[in-house]
Amino acid sequence: MSTWRIPFNRSSLVGREQQYIAEAMKIGQVAGDQTFTRKCHDLLERELGAARALLTTSCTHALEMAALLLDIQSGDEVIVPSFTFVSSANAFVLRGARPVFVDIRPDTMNLDERLLERAISPRTRAIVPVHYAGVACEMDAIIQIADRHGIAVIEDNAHGIFGRYRDRMLGTFGKLATLSFHETKNFTCGEGGALLINDETLIERAEIIREKGTNRSKFFRGEIDKYTWVDVGSSYLMSDVLAAFLFGQLEAWREVQARRRAIWERYDADLADWAAQRGVRTPVVPPDCQQSYHMYYLLMPTPAARSAVIELLKSRGILAVFHYQPLHLSPMGRSLGGRAGDCPVAQDIADRLLRLPLYIELTPADQASVIAALREARW
Repeated sequence: MSTWRIPFNRSSLVGREQQYIAEAMKIGQVAGDQTFTRKCHDLLERELGAARALLTTSCTHALEMAALLLDIQSGDEVIVPSFTFVSSANAFVLRGARPVFVDIRPDTMNLDERLLERAISPRTRAIVPVHYAGVACEMDAIIQIADRHGIAVIEDNAHGIFGRYRDRMLGTFGKLATLSFHETKNFTCGEGGALLINDETLIERAEIIREKGTNRSKFFRGEIDKYTWVDVGSSYLMSDVLAAFLFGQLEAWREVQARRRAIWERYDADLADWAAQRGVRTPVVPPDCQQSYHMYYLLMPTPAARSAVIELLKSRGILAVFHYQPLHLSPMGRSLGGRAGDCPVAQDIADRLLRLPLYIELTPADQASVIAALREARW
């Protein structure tokens, strides 16, 4: 990444991350579930309105915890969009479930709620809407369908922390939701995630699963005099050193979001006329959605146009990248029943979508360079 004059992404210090890491080391709290983990939990619960937040080692592990919590088993089916990261499906495949891939909407790239009913079967146990680019799925419709069929909703909110749908925070609609703090996300500690629990009946078991299947959390709260193995589980705790870094990031969330918004809105304003003239589509954000400003993408008119733009930007030292390849067409997806033609929108979008550099240290001058290069592109 250091070889690029303008990289696609760059992590930044935004507050007191280093101070908090030093504090964690000084008080000797480097393992999980200590002072800074609790601070992160409190902040996420307060700001998002979730009943419980639990830091994890990754968003992938938060999804795996969700599968365990819902007792997903062999023969079950879980509905996921084809246009998403592999973890959205893999967490459930690990439990023996079969992912049922559903196509996406052509406007927001989110799970197309109009296709949900036909994807549901007697074996469907969960629906996993992914808030692509931090723009909300149509959660009212998805929740209504899920409730009508008695199916759990797990929000994959890796992109959408602090985004909203109808003035309600993303991650608070489903029984469960997951967050990502990977280095490419708005807030990071390098690797990390969180499980948000909105169904309070699942909180106690979530703590047990996260603590290797033991009731250790109750022991540390003084609720029992010793702890033991009581359920299945694994080691999903984030180190308190990473939690200290993350707390420094989350503390400054309003400032970070404001900076990302300014960059996103400049792209949108300065590229509007060029995009309209060249047949390029810019992001769609429905009126009911307050996005997280996670990414700015362009939907190029053809795959060849995308390749031409990537190469031009590369020649100027600017890294712009494509995104997901449809899961249903991957070797693993095909082995699970995916077929060409199942999700035509996802396949079309994957071939044409281009993501532009967006990080809080992107200077106005560097952003101007990206915009000027795009305007020079020919295809």
